[in-house]
Amino acid sequence: MLYAIKLKNCAFFARHGVLEEEAAMGQRFFVDAILEVDGGEALSSDRVEDTVHYGEAFQLIEEVMTGRRRKLIETLAMDIAKLLCSRYPQIHRAQIAIRKPSAPIAGVLDYAEVTVDYRPS
Repeated sequence: MLYAIKLKNCAFFARHGVLEEEAAMGQRFFVDAILEVDGGEALSSDRVEDTVHYGEAFQLIEEVMTGRRRKLIETLAMDIAKLLCSRYPQIHRAQIAIRKPSAPIAGVLDYAEVTVDYRPS
């Protein structure tokens, strides 16, 4: 049996982007993670050791978001998905969405968003 763990609207201040101004000034980013997890023992054992600890998952997302600069939010999303899946082998699928509200676009919009759908092999 599979179940989903969702972390929604995780907020981070970071310095990603193509433009040097984005690296210099930084901005807020928002991350959603939907993790499809093999139920294993967790659904009956009631032990955090048997599941994906979502507090730790948040910290892993934060490490990527506040770490090394990436130019593309696509790369950020994939790096997060791969890190989560490598740390938690019970994750069958990781969907990571990153929103950039202050995208440097000459127009009015709420945010630019990229979603990756990663399934470890």
